[in-house]
Amino acid sequence: MVALLATSGCGNPFGKQTATSETTTSANVGVVVSVSDGDTFTVKIDGQKERIRLIGVDTPETVHPTKGVQCYGPEASDFTKHSLAVGTRVRLVRDVEARDKYGRLLAYVYLADSNVFYNLELVRLGYARPYPFPPNTTHQTDFAAAAWEAQGNARGLWGACG
Repeated sequence: MVALLATSGCGNPFGKQTATSETTTSANVGVVVSVSDGDTFTVKIDGQKERIRLIGVDTPETVHPTKGVQCYGPEASDFTKHSLAVGTRVRLVRDVEARDKYGRLLAYVYLADSNVFYNLELVRLGYARPYPFPPNTTHQTDFAAAAWEAQGNARGLWGACG
């Protein structure tokens, strides 16, 4: 499915794995400690807290200082708070860049117990739009296809926000 990609100068926040690997290790599995909104949350990895920003997707805002609450933002935030409840184990897989300009760890997120690809699930169910942000575009095509299907079926924000 997804491969852990080689690091690019920032060090590898997931331990020693630097080549293609899908192995779940303690270095890339975290436990959710809080959720900020639909696409940002905090996990504890090896005793340290890390803010995580989901790669390739964007949910409508609920806590943005200038955009306010956007259409379907509360629903997306509630879905993530339910799906990634405190204590949920998640597997984090990175792409090219380790962090965004705000210092958040960028990751594709899988629910550790079911292997559900959470980023894709948000788009498939209409809680998020694809948000390609080069060079982190490994799943850009998958997200676009899921959004096309969700939009065609008026799922989530596609049916609620016109």
